[in-house]
Amino acid sequence: MKSKRWYERIPNPYILLFLIIVMAGIMTYIVPAGEFDRAEVGGRMGVVAGTYHRVDQAPVGLFDLFTALPIGMVKAASIIFITLISGALFGLLNATGALENAVGLAVRRIGVDKGPRLVWLMTFVFGFLGATVGFENNIALVPIAILVALALGGDLMVGAGMAVAGIGVGFATSPINPYTVGVGHVIANLPIFSGALLRTGFCLASLALVADHTCRYLARIKKDRSASLVAGIDTEGLSLRRPLEEYSLDGRDRLVLASFLLGMGIILFGVFQWKWYITEISAVFIIMAVVAGYLAGMTSDAIIAKMVRGAGDIAGGALIIGVARGIQVILDDGRIGDTIVQALASPLSGLPVTLSAILMTVVHSVINFFIPSGSGQAMATLPIMIPLSDLIGMTRQTAILAFQVGDGVMNLLVPTLGGLLAMIALARVPFDRWFRFAFPLVLKILVVSWAFLALAVAVNWGPA
Repeated sequence: MKSKRWYERIPNPYILLFLIIVMAGIMTYIVPAGEFDRAEVGGRMGVVAGTYHRVDQAPVGLFDLFTALPIGMVKAASIIFITLISGALFGLLNATGALENAVGLAVRRIGVDKGPRLVWLMTFVFGFLGATVGFENNIALVPIAILVALALGGDLMVGAGMAVAGIGVGFATSPINPYTVGVGHVIANLPIFSGALLRTGFCLASLALVADHTCRYLARIKKDRSASLVAGIDTEGLSLRRPLEEYSLDGRDRLVLASFLLGMGIILFGVFQWKWYITEISAVFIIMAVVAGYLAGMTSDAIIAKMVRGAGDIAGGALIIGVARGIQVILDDGRIGDTIVQALASPLSGLPVTLSAILMTVVHSVINFFIPSGSGQAMATLPIMIPLSDLIGMTRQTAILAFQVGDGVMNLLVPTLGGLLAMIALARVPFDRWFRFAFPLVLKILVVSWAFLALAVAVNWGPA
């Protein structure tokens, strides 16, 4: 019998995350408890560099490992609910048939043989949305990519590659990311969103890697269907159900699609103009679903039934977000999060500048597992990393890029990030199979990012 590779032995995500919670609980007995002093920076609470100190040990008990699960679900409630509501919205849209008709018609006109071209186009469209609108804000668009991928003769992973990786990498490498670049520039006292030219080049190069990686996978599974990473997963309700030549749009379809586009336009306006986030976007999703249902000629009972079924289809993926959040609950209760940050940051001093920049991405990648929030990690680490960069002769701009890479690119792999779990749940892609697809992609992007960091060090990239 052929032995499984290491990434094929990854357990069920629920089991994996609970094992990590148990490990975090054990660490509260072993790792010294400690804290940094904190002060307000740009309206947010951040650590004060050089103030780390030991505090009384606060080990968690056995029962705390289980209470961390519901507490985590409460703390991650907004992401859990937008996941369920997104599922409800697309359950309703799929039931109207308008989305399927639109995708079928578009693929027929473009041509199935133009699949790679469409993959590149959609990857950059999703990347643009990730770069400008955010990560979780685009969660409801994932099923569209799945429909297109299946229509092109691909599988669920092709759709996830275009949407989840496209949005994730666009968000991670965005030159105008408010949660990483924006907060980082405030902490470093740099002009907001300065250094955009180099970051834009990095963003475009990274999205090109995503598109190429997805196209190579598409070509491989078209040649050999047994190479699919998601073989055997049910695609009912996600794929086109008729031959391409039978697809067309009638009046009701156009009304439903127009209402969907109008809703997305309102969300874009709200995000930029009124600083909307998950709660407001979730509310618009509900309105969009109800309006689309009535425009499609459904009764109120039918609308509710379709929405409930759509939410139910991804309930498992939504609940796991709360389980992942439970890890941070344990670290916070055990008061060891700051100790981990201090231990990882300290060894960087005294190394060559280029090597320090590269290792900063590694340090931030590890910390990202424990603090998957971009702005949260910025407030916890950059007040330490910025003075460190000053000491070793690295520009602050370069230090923020290293943070941006370590925090953002690794978001494609960490099972503790609610937005990632929500998106792959919508795509019906299990985490272990997603990991097998995304791991080599992340390695490619990291290599490119290190080249950009080396360039930043070489040219003394500023403003410093």
